Amino acid sequence: MEGALSIPTLVVLVLVIMFLASAIKILSEYERAVIFRLGRIREAKGPGLIIIIPGIDRMVRVDMRTITMDVPPQDVITKDNVSIKVSAVVYFRVMDANSAVTNVENYLYATSQLAQTTLRSVCGQMELDEILSEREKINMHLQEILDRSTEPWGIKISLVEVKHIDLPEEMKRSMAKQAEAERERRAKVINAEGEFQAAQKLIEAAALMETQPMSLQLRYLQTLNQIASENNSTTVFPIPIDLFKPFIKSLDK
Repeated sequence: MEGALSIPTLVVLVLVIMFLASAIKILSEYERAVIFRLGRIREAKGPGLIIIIPGIDRMVRVDMRTITMDVPPQDVITKDNVSIKVSAVVYFRVMDANSAVTNVENYLYATSQLAQTTLRSVCGQMELDEILSEREKINMHLQEILDRSTEPWGIKISLVEVKHIDLPEEMKRSMAKQAEAERERRAKVINAEGEFQAAQKLIEAAALMETQPMSLQLRYLQTLNQIASENNSTTVFPIPIDLFKPFIKSLDK
């Protein structure tokens, strides 16, 4: 049939299409391609359209976005011999795709294992009170160690956060009792400070009234007025002799 392609031409055309399909790769904005040509690494390529040589080049895709990795709960014995479980979360990203592929077999698995062992090591060197009250210090220490260890892999640790600390039930009860005792102690201290301040004011008031004897009598009469306002049927009160001294002095004159 005229115009029809011959079989050899069709075979060649199919081979060309298959070659181009395997040679042309499209990478997303957040991806990089690590190329091995005959076993030797080439410069990382991407993003966008790249061309490789099938059968000669081997391509490994690397995600350059920030990765969130959960560190599962780790059994930790603190410095003061308390058994706890500590979990964390690690945020990191690949900065050098070639190093992440060539310097470590599996950078995700390696980073996960390193985070777990580092978490156990750091928490095991601290007492329980420090772990509970100084999380920011622990986070920064973990980030520093992990960032330094993963730098040869082309990985940057951007953030490490201790997520949860699971205490034994008996330790929770002990801490609750300790917190209750601390609250009672603070209440007693505040009450004692209030009594002390009130006593100081009473001493100052007594010293001031001593200089003016009439002020004591006025205070006495004010107290009687307050008692009378309570609508009591009977009020019994002593009358101090000092109350009549001004009248006695006026009679003597």
